[in-house]
Amino acid sequence: MRRSGLTWPERFVNDAFGTAQSALYRPVGAVAGFFRDLGRLSDVYKENEELRRTVAMYTQDQIRYNEIASTNERYKQELEFKKRQEQLLTYKYVISQVIASGSNPYDKTIKIDQGSHDGVKPNMAVVTVDGLVGLVSKVSEFTSTVMPITELDSTTPDTIQISATVSGKEQQVFGIVDYDKENGVMRMSKIDENANVAEGDTVVTSGKGGVLPKGLVIGKVLTNQVGDFGLTHTATIQPAAKFDHLYEVFVVMTPDPDQP
Repeated sequence: MRRSGLTWPERFVNDAFGTAQSALYRPVGAVAGFFRDLGRLSDVYKENEELRRTVAMYTQDQIRYNEIASTNERYKQELEFKKRQEQLLTYKYVISQVIASGSNPYDKTIKIDQGSHDGVKPNMAVVTVDGLVGLVSKVSEFTSTVMPITELDSTTPDTIQISATVSGKEQQVFGIVDYDKENGVMRMSKIDENANVAEGDTVVTSGKGGVLPKGLVIGKVLTNQVGDFGLTHTATIQPAAKFDHLYEVFVVMTPDPDQP
């Protein structure tokens, strides 16, 4: 204890033990470091899981927000359309929710949540902010069935014909609109050969058929060609209404001529 130096046997023993301790310390330290890394990795995994949950919740909230914003924008457009149309014409536009849309190729009717209890009657026009959708075909107490204009085939018995004209040319152009199932397009037939119908013209109901009121947008003219026997013209029409995205529609109620 009093000596400051070591003898050579002591130095030998000390170095030998130091070498052995070094050889043992490194693997033990590596194992300890491995378990520390495992603990840290577990913490990182938990943090990543929490981040994933946070991102998932944010994504869901963003989707809900986008849906609400889109719905509110649609309601705003529909309200503006309703006010504008009722100021322009003496019609009442009753908004209805689409509760079913037939995917059956043999039944493509649309069902709405308004019926006779709400004043809906057969053959009333149904529209969206874009244009004419169809006609009420069946009415129950609280629901109604709508026949789309794309199902109005001129060859079908008892089909209601849609009398139409061109916006801005109401005194010059008249015709009948139906759906050409063979070619999959709307068409306006029986147009006078001297009538000035051009591509891009807006086709609207004329109100002369006794069923549909005037001024309802049907669609845009795509082409205008000579019809049967060369005496009349037939125009193909792109429907204005979007039939694959129907959420709300308007039932058009016109004043009853029998009431004072």
